Amino acid sequence: MSTPSQPPLPVNRPVSAVFITLNAANQLEAALQSVLWCDEIVVVDSGSTDGTCELAKQCGAQVIQQPWMGFGPQKQFAVAQARHDWVLCLDADERVTPALQQAIQQALGSHIDEGVGGFQMPRCNYFLGRYLRHGEGYPDYSLRLFHRARANWSKDAVHERVEATVSNVRFLTLQGDLLHNSAESLGRYLDKQNRYTTLQAQSLAELGKWPGLSKLLLSPLIRFIKFYLVRQGFRDGWPGLVHIAIGCFNSFMKYAKTRELMLTNTPTDQSK
Repeated sequence: MSTPSQPPLPVNRPVSAVFITLNAANQLEAALQSVLWCDEIVVVDSGSTDGTCELAKQCGAQVIQQPWMGFGPQKQFAVAQARHDWVLCLDADERVTPALQQAIQQALGSHIDEGVGGFQMPRCNYFLGRYLRHGEGYPDYSLRLFHRARANWSKDAVHERVEATVSNVRFLTLQGDLLHNSAESLGRYLDKQNRYTTLQAQSLAELGKWPGLSKLLLSPLIRFIKFYLVRQGFRDGWPGLVHIAIGCFNSFMKYAKTRELMLTNTPTDQSK
């Protein structure tokens, strides 16, 4: 008589939650509370003066000081400080929902072949008093959970992304939302977008990517059609309209700033 097969034992894959911070005391506690189930919490701070570090330590996080290097390098530095290979990279204004926690624990507790480098998750953005559920605001898939021997953060100063470091690696999708609970005012949001478009323009200018007039004109239009009409950003009411309007303006300004930088840095012919 054959013996019934036993179910496989759960796999113990510890995970480190990793944050980068700067003066995030008003947001960080909720973010840390949402990842207390992780095996380790690492906070890499770049000079906070508002009690961020003290708050992080009170929540049991390991705090490391590192001067600002740009988003990509700063996040990669934080990943290198973790004890465990599976890392969950979050910002201070993000929260892991119970549904996402369950999805992560189930994924890491099951068989994962070596071809899986990480997992992306839907991010739900809070903007002008509501969580956006359409357009650019959702699902806004973000790759935040990965094995650091198979992937890492790009070196981009802004709009950094997780990239595979070995061949034939694939990334899977988890269910459950990551909440982006930014409580900033519209004015602060615009200030941040202005900084981001400047950094993007600097990167493009350094690469010598001259944007033609078609880029300036068509990029905002295509963005509006894709996210506001096709992906139904209009269903998010006036916050959805403001969100896409700023996004389209960002597309225009990124290329306008690039042209300005490249024109400024182009040597003039003094003989003329």
